[in-house]
Amino acid sequence: MAGRDTDRLVAISTWKKHARRTPEGYYDLETDDLGGVPVRLFLTAKLLLEAEDTLYRQIVNAARFPGVKLVVITPDSHYGYGVPVGCVILTDAHAGAVAMGPVGFDIGCGMMSARSSVEAEEATPEKRREFNRAVMERVEMGQGGRSTRMRNLEKREFDELIRGGAEYYVDKYGASFDRSRAERHRIPVEGEWDVPWGRQGRPERGIAQLGSLGGGNHFIELQRSEQTGTLFVQVHTGSRGFGHGLATNYFELARAEKPDQVRDIDLGYFTPDSAHYRSYLNAVAAGGNFAILNRLIIFEEIAAAFRQVFRRDLELVYEISHNLVQKEWHPEFGDVLVHRKGATRAFPAGHPALDGTIWEKTGHPVLIPGSNKDYSFILRPKVQAAVSGFSVNHGAGRQLSRSEAFRRLSQKSIDAEYRDAGILVNLDGRVPLDEAAPCYKSSREVVQAVLDAGLAEVEHELWPLSSLKGTEDRSSAKKWKEKREKRAQRRQESDWQRYLVDAAVDDSSDDDPDPSDNSGGDQSSHHY
Repeated sequence: MAGRDTDRLVAISTWKKHARRTPEGYYDLETDDLGGVPVRLFLTAKLLLEAEDTLYRQIVNAARFPGVKLVVITPDSHYGYGVPVGCVILTDAHAGAVAMGPVGFDIGCGMMSARSSVEAEEATPEKRREFNRAVMERVEMGQGGRSTRMRNLEKREFDELIRGGAEYYVDKYGASFDRSRAERHRIPVEGEWDVPWGRQGRPERGIAQLGSLGGGNHFIELQRSEQTGTLFVQVHTGSRGFGHGLATNYFELARAEKPDQVRDIDLGYFTPDSAHYRSYLNAVAAGGNFAILNRLIIFEEIAAAFRQVFRRDLELVYEISHNLVQKEWHPEFGDVLVHRKGATRAFPAGHPALDGTIWEKTGHPVLIPGSNKDYSFILRPKVQAAVSGFSVNHGAGRQLSRSEAFRRLSQKSIDAEYRDAGILVNLDGRVPLDEAAPCYKSSREVVQAVLDAGLAEVEHELWPLSSLKGTEDRSSAKKWKEKREKRAQRRQESDWQRYLVDAAVDDSSDDDPDPSDNSGGDQSSHHY
């Protein structure tokens, strides 16, 4: 045991030296800890150098679920729940695990982008403020926010919506958007599956939230395209309290089912022989349908606000998730369950899943947000994306923790920087410090890693003009976030020491989700 521990310690302390640059523009990582599972790092040399040492522990976690075929680390990766935020895990679709940490608590969280013919010069400071106000009147924000349009849904109708997705919504309510521009019109949910109402996590708290933004890292942003000079709008939100409640319930079931194997809730999983395997996949489908609808309903409200202010229409570009597990076919690994944790699907032209869609000859758009003081991108996937499991990053990735942001950043200085850049945040111009630009990596550096590997090409570069974020009481939020960060740091350090002492034990833990969070978001994990 002593010799093996020493070997493991060497591997940990020098894990980046085991990353070998390939001619294709990414790194292969090979260590004894990975059990022969291929691990591909889509990082620039700078991003690899700056990666947290503790990220390696979570890469090992990702490779150790039953039936893993491939682990992909995306350019925005950072320490998350059990596995890195910004990772893709492919498991055998017939015998492998469906893992829960690699989906997270905000099931179906994702992005929406819309475009207009309005020249960016029309977005004067007065118009930006007017737009922000008009959106805020239509879309509730913050963790406890309720829908302005759908808050009085009965359970029966809610059940139809989470099963029928955009298909049902368009047929029942009508819509101003083209649902073919949603990544998935409807994710099938088996008829015998029932929502675990009243159980762990209380998913029923999300019923009144369909069509609301949430808090944490969720946002609405007015942008300028450098390619067209016209206005775009981008939205980041997920499945709110419904998805968070579903995830909490099944995380607890996984731990109860395998108490000796699943010691930490973040590493829960189900195998096909589990009574909860199909049930969890149905829960992910229902949470994903909620998230899709949430973004599309918000789009309709934003489009109404846009018409009010700019007198022209918004057109939906695309809607896409970055926290899901779905069955897909892969040319290298066959039928797999693709877990995307803070990662975005990237199907290029000719991919069989796009047959018969408007994207079959072009590939579908990929939405990559930057910080609210940095460029966002719309990419178009290329055939080389197969090597990354047809996946790319979902944003820029955090580089500064929330508690560090409160300690190191000056509210006055940050607010002044945004004013000087002409970026309006909400109506008061007060920037949430834990979501300010210094908290995030350079979006250009992150996208460069994608370009280097030939995974996609840039279609639009989008500069922020105004940003909307749900904020909570700043004093209480700051205290809670500091408390949580300290707890997470203690657990991370404890985990690391345990790992070094006993290499045979495969358990880890990181930051717990806030049980009072109604946003359904991984508040410490991802954005922009």
